[in-house]
Amino acid sequence: MQIRQIFISAGHNYFGHHGQAPDDFPLIEVPRIECVAGRGIQGDRFFDYRDNYKGQITFFSLEVFEKLAGNFGLTNKSQGVLRRNVIVSGIDLNELIGEEFAIQGVRLRGTGECKPCYWMDQAFAPGAEDFLKGNGGLRAEILTDGALAVGEAHLVPAEPPLIR
Repeated sequence: MQIRQIFISAGHNYFGHHGQAPDDFPLIEVPRIECVAGRGIQGDRFFDYRDNYKGQITFFSLEVFEKLAGNFGLTNKSQGVLRRNVIVSGIDLNELIGEEFAIQGVRLRGTGECKPCYWMDQAFAPGAEDFLKGNGGLRAEILTDGALAVGEAHLVPAEPPLIR
């Protein structure tokens, strides 16, 4: 597995904007992020969003993005338009739903799919929401403090489970 890109944003463009126009908070590509257990990514819009929030960090597959772009014939879109934090390759993210695992020493729990919504049709292309159903990315909770950086990342099952 490899971490290809990492993004953060200070605000929400789509989340919480139902029935309104999207906002215009830029997505910033960074080489490294600081993950804080139970709180999220420092500097990101979901940091301290809510206690026990299930989407403290999000992941998206480069391979799925390439299929999406190919399906719509688009070569001018960045993976960042989907507003996920960490773009990875070489892993089926759906296999991590309900699992505890570690990447670069940071322990995480896959809490569910980042279900695509109607905003995907605006952010990427009409039909993107339907195309991404079942492959919208991974939402996860951060279980231990640490940093994630662009580069090689070995996925390790987190054993034994953390005691809560």
